[in-house]
Amino acid sequence: MKLAARANRIAPSPTLAMAATAKAMAAQGIDVIDFSTGEPDFDTPEPVKAAAEAAIRAGFTKYTPSSGIDDLRSAIVDKLQSEQGLHYEKSQILVSCGAKHSLYNLAEALLEQGDEIIIPTPYWVSYSDQALLNDATPVLLPTKESDGYAIDAKELERHITVKTKALLINSPCNPTGATYGREMLARIAAIAVRHDLVVISDEIYEKILYDGARHVSIASLGPEIAARTVVINGVSKAYAMTGWRIGYAAGPKPLITAMGNIQSQSTSNACSISQKAAVAALRVGEPFTAQMVAEFDRRRRAIVDGLNAIPGVSCTMPGGAFYAFPNIRRLLGRRGPSGNVTSPTELAAYLLNDAHIAVVPGEPFGSEDHIRLSYATSMNTITNGLRRLRTALEKLG
Repeated sequence: MKLAARANRIAPSPTLAMAATAKAMAAQGIDVIDFSTGEPDFDTPEPVKAAAEAAIRAGFTKYTPSSGIDDLRSAIVDKLQSEQGLHYEKSQILVSCGAKHSLYNLAEALLEQGDEIIIPTPYWVSYSDQALLNDATPVLLPTKESDGYAIDAKELERHITVKTKALLINSPCNPTGATYGREMLARIAAIAVRHDLVVISDEIYEKILYDGARHVSIASLGPEIAARTVVINGVSKAYAMTGWRIGYAAGPKPLITAMGNIQSQSTSNACSISQKAAVAALRVGEPFTAQMVAEFDRRRRAIVDGLNAIPGVSCTMPGGAFYAFPNIRRLLGRRGPSGNVTSPTELAAYLLNDAHIAVVPGEPFGSEDHIRLSYATSMNTITNGLRRLRTALEKLG
């Protein structure tokens, strides 16, 4: 059987693959400390679960409009208006099966053969593969750890060609935790307008910010940039609802309509019960989110301090999300039980096989110097994991 060429352009998600391996080892009775999973370890808030239960009892278990139920799209419109000053009609909102699905719908509606999309690195693993699946070329824009992974305006200009159709930004960023301030976003917006680029703004971690920071959406910086920006978001991270699979896109009506048409021919609507739950999350979920972020902040400081105390490891303090992205360049080339450890992938394999610690290597994120650890796990796991990690890394000769 001959597969379509697009199927051979990509690999399975490395984050999901590592998480699956860790779970399989745990099922065999192996004590695995899992830093791979990118989801909150908190339970979904009670009011959200109650809304879902009420929907089930009321028989809200049938198909819905493929673009989302009215009360959820209204809640999204209200959220974007009250928090970011963004003005959308319900027809400019598409509800999908998670933010990843929203991004894929957008890639299908926007990108085609011959197009280029600029993606700052390090980047979330699915961005480039989604472009490849839709016959476009991902153009990677390097950023520097020493600059806080900021996008350099001159470098961005140098990466733009006549084929450039879109720019994808992610703030706060997975995997680095870097955030984009208003001044940098304004420079990016000016370039996007000047070159007639579509901006894809992945804001799924917008509420997981620290040190008093406030999220700024690039779409809020004026009508010209708003008219060419698609905001991607969802309820997975902010309300501990990863398995409920609700994401959404907000943007120019013709593009959102095209995305909705594509979705109507693929998944149809997102889960009816999950949509009712998402309404509750957006309407009453803020106290839960604030408590969760406060705990993430405590874990953030503990894991970064612990990583920086390990010889050969350095880790910047992330400004958002729930990932540490330590630099392990000084450890590469050392010898492990199976030979020299020369890459983040080999280091991650060593840690999993010999120390039973699951981390995600940096290469799929666009870095050959880092590994990613999620601190969306208990403080006890972080403490024990750091102790085990230090012991394992000190054994490298």
